[in-house]
Order: sequence, then structure tokens, then C-alpha cells
Amino acid sequence: MKKYFHIAGLGLLAIMMSSCVAGRFMSNFALNPSVHGVEDIERTRHKADSLMPGSTAWYDGLKAQGILQDTWTTSWDGKKLHACYVPAKDPSNAQGTAIVIHGYGDNHYVFLYLVRMYRDQFNYNVLFPDLQYHGLSEGDEIQMGWFDRLDIEKWIPIAHEIFNDDFMVLHGVSMGGATVMMTSGDTLPGYVKCFIEDCGYASVVKQFNSNRKQSFKIVPPDVLQSASVVTKNKYGWGFWEASSTDQLAKCVLPMLFIHGDADDFVPFEHLQLNYDAKKYGYKEKWVAEGAVHANAYAKHPEEYQKRCLGFLSTVKQMIADGTYPLGPDNK
Repeated sequence: MKKYFHIAGLGLLAIMMSSCVAGRFMSNFALNPSVHGVEDIERTRHKADSLMPGSTAWYDGLKAQGILQDTWTTSWDGKKLHACYVPAKDPSNAQGTAIVIHGYGDNHYVFLYLVRMYRDQFNYNVLFPDLQYHGLSEGDEIQMGWFDRLDIEKWIPIAHEIFNDDFMVLHGVSMGGATVMMTSGDTLPGYVKCFIEDCGYASVVKQFNSNRKQSFKIVPPDVLQSASVVTKNKYGWGFWEASSTDQLAKCVLPMLFIHGDADDFVPFEHLQLNYDAKKYGYKEKWVAEGAVHANAYAKHPEEYQKRCLGFLSTVKQMIADGTYPLGPDNK
């Protein structure tokens, strides 16, 4: 995501004479990168292997055996959506189901390290979708998590129907982390028990404003307003409404927040903004020391696994003890 904003700096400055034109440019640039979807799959397969060697061989092997499969559904706005799913390594003793959600410009291949963690280490079933405009899914624009949450809410019952268990966790990284937080404030089925978000942004406008300061130092902040208006008119949502923190204020289910303290893309300060916004229910946070953006697992793989599994075990213990969930009337 970061490279797209750096590349476009000169182009945006050249058209700044018109705020409206600049707004259209910024909206299109941020939400409609030219290389995406199927055309970008080979790059993301290489990225998956760079994050965890052997990931695509693992994926291809399970798919050849018919263990890992594709599935399809229709989005909230009528687009064709794709996901893959794979049962737990020991299906008869599966511990639950995880939905793993990728980030900006990625697809279902990129975070295979999480799919492998859940399946091979935690013995969870896993469904991992392509968000709109990514991978094999259709879509007119990158939805920055806001309308993606509505698509995740389509995948939730599908995963439950496939695996038929009563413990589900949503786990996302970067834009996927924001998608998880944005989903967390909606009414969800009772088998959705908890969430893990990794380096998600507090809101779209805060993230784009950070990108503006990093890459377009001379561009005034009112360009964001113009770009938001363009996006609202064209796609039905604006930057200011797409807020993780607003949704977290309504979330009553347990959540683990993860962020690297060396993250300067989704600034580290977003961790505390998100954590503080969740007023109700159980929450944990883990600061991944020295980790840059979306790098917490790569930097601390054993600690990452330990933190996630410990959080999931705590939630299950809360269920067993009758202390789950904690809501507005039981803080």
C-alpha cells in the first residue's frame, strides 16, 4: 500500500490547482490501483513465500489432494466473491473456525502463514476470502474495510455451514485488521466469539491523512474531503464514516489488538486509539517490539503464536466459567 502513495506524489501535485480534480485523482488512485485481482496473483504468491517459505507449496499440495477447496458467494452489492477453505489438521478434534482476512492490495494467498498457524498449529478450520477488487473476487473498488465488513458478514454463515462448530474467530492484518474491527460493532451470530486485529487503522480518514503527510507533504488536508465526496458519490461511502473506533465503541466481544512499535505506515499510535475505543468486554493488546507494518509474525513468530493461542484459550475459559460475554451492563 505504501508504495502506491509514494509513486503518485508528483502526479497529484501537478493537478492540485483544482481541488475537485485532485479529489477525483486521489480517490481513484487509492481505491483503484491499476494492477489488481487475477493479474496480481503471481506477485502475491511470491509474497506469501517471502513471509513464510514453502507456503504456496503447502497450499498447492493440499489443493491437489482436494483438502483445500474454493467456494463462492455473492457480495452485499451483487458481486461474485471468492474464498478458500481448509479443515483442521485433525478434523475430528477441531478447536474452532478462523476467518483470516488479508490487507490492502493483497489476496487470500498472502497471509497463508496465518492459515497454516490456525490449521497446523491450533487445529482450527479456516476460511480465507478475497475481498472485493482483490484476487478472484469481483468489485469496483477497494472498500478499505468499511463495506468489506458486509461481505465478511456473508462469509461468516458460510464458514459455519461448512464446518458446523460453535467457536469462530475473525483475524485480519492491516486493512484486514480494520475490517475485523469494523465488523465487530455489528450484530453477529452467536458462534462468533472473538476477534484478533493486527496493525489495523483507527479510521480511513486518519490513515489517508497519514499517507498524505508521508508522501504528499505539500498537499492540503482539504483534498481528503474532496476525495471523500467523490468516493461517496461514486461508491456510496465516505472516508469519515469508515471508522474502526466508532465500531469498536459498540463491540462487546473479546478482542486481541496487535501492533508493531516500529510501524510508521499505520502509525503505532493507532493501537492505543483502537484499544481505548473498545469500552466493553474483554480485551488484550500486544506490542510487537521492533516490528514494522504487518511484520509482527515475521519478527516474533513464536511469540505471535503464543499470544494468539493464549487469547483464544482465555476466551474459551471465559465461556466455560460463565463470564462471557461482557457487555455494556457488565463492564
